This record gives sequence, C-alpha cells and structure tokens, in this order.
Amino acid sequence: METSPSSVDVVLPCLDEAEALPWVLERIPPGWRAIVVDNGSTDGSPDLARSLGAHVVHEPRRGFGAACHAGLTAATADVVCFCDCDASLDPALLPTVAGPVLDGSADLVLGRRRPTARGAWPLHARLANLELARLVRRRTGLRLHDLGPMRAARRESLSALGLTDRRSGYPLQMVTRAADAGWRVAETDVPYLPRTGRSKVTGTWRGTWQAVRDMRAVLAEQPPAAPAPAPALAGGAR
Repeated sequence: METSPSSVDVVLPCLDEAEALPWVLERIPPGWRAIVVDNGSTDGSPDLARSLGAHVVHEPRRGFGAACHAGLTAATADVVCFCDCDASLDPALLPTVAGPVLDGSADLVLGRRRPTARGAWPLHARLANLELARLVRRRTGLRLHDLGPMRAARRESLSALGLTDRRSGYPLQMVTRAADAGWRVAETDVPYLPRTGRSKVTGTWRGTWQAVRDMRAVLAEQPPAAPAPAPALAGGAR
C-alpha cells in the first residue's frame, strides 16, 4: 500500500477504529496511499494501521477537522481523498469519487451516502443532514443532498482554501469556501453501511446537534473579499 509516489493519497481520520481498520485498509485502491491520522486512540489503532502498511500521522488536538487537516498537510499526491475509518464507507469505491477530479471535469466531488440498511444512518443524523443541505443551498446556491465524508479534490487547491475549522465544521467549510471560489462541486452516490463501533459525532442526538451548531457557525462566515482561485485544469484552460 505504501507506494512512492502515490497517485492519490487517502486521508483516514482515526479514533479507536482497530476493529474496522483491517477491512478499510485492505480496500484502499492499489497504488494509492493510506494516511491514517490517529486522533488519540487508546485501542492500538496506530500500531495496527502501521503494521498493515498505512502511513500514520499523530494529531493530538481532538477534533474531526484537526485530524482531516493533519492528513491534508501530510499528503503529497496531487489528488487527496477523505474517507471515514469506521467501515461505513467502502474505500474500494474511491476511484468513482475521485474520477471526475482526476479527469478534470470537477474540482470537488462528494460521495452522497445511500444507506444499505435501516440502522446505517440514524433518523436524527439524516434529519440534521437534510437541514444542513438546505442551509448550504441557501448560502452557496449548491444543490447538494449530503455533506458526505467521502470526497476528493486536488491537494494544492484544498490547501489554498485556508480552512480553519478543526471540529465538525471542517467538511462544510471545505464546501462553502470551494463554492465561494467558483469550484465545480459534484455528487456521486455511494453505499452507506452500518458502521463498526459507535459514531463519535452522530451516535447521539447531543453529538449530532453539537455538530450542527459547529456547522451553523461556518455558514455564518462571510465570503472572503478575495477567495482562493478555482483549480486550474491540467494543461491550462478550464
């Protein structure tokens, strides 16, 4: 799994995911590099990930955004994907998500989660997601259905967005700042499986609405006076 250079880097935020890691890492596409960002695990996740061939980064600051951004900072490939590390999303499907970025037809692609079982996506989490999608449409004009954690974009362009949220608002801030910069944002359906273990964010009503509060703060941000430039296509013109 540790190839050099990798064609795509896959950032996997990790907090006590030892049970899911073997399945997740074995499904990373061949030639792509898994970057497991340990966010304070106590179950041996970092050592297990390393033994399975992943590049392991330690991020001591707790927060989903902190882990994601540490992975982005550690990435070196031109294209970076993000994927949850709890086996709710199949990394083998990442080429479908990254394809439009790799071929230049989109700048940011989000995996729209499609639950495969009744318990895969709790009602409170789905309702919160619908509300956020509505708010994103009002704020940016993007007609998205999901702010899914499986996504892909070009590394240098993502870095240029200057993302600052280090908690639950990180994925949303990526979308709003991309929209402000004129990026072409697309969705593609991905199956959503029952996760291994309990969600650190949406496993409870309290966690879900804390995430919503974080995201409302992101939505309240004013568009920058000089937004980051939209990614340029390989070879020149967009």
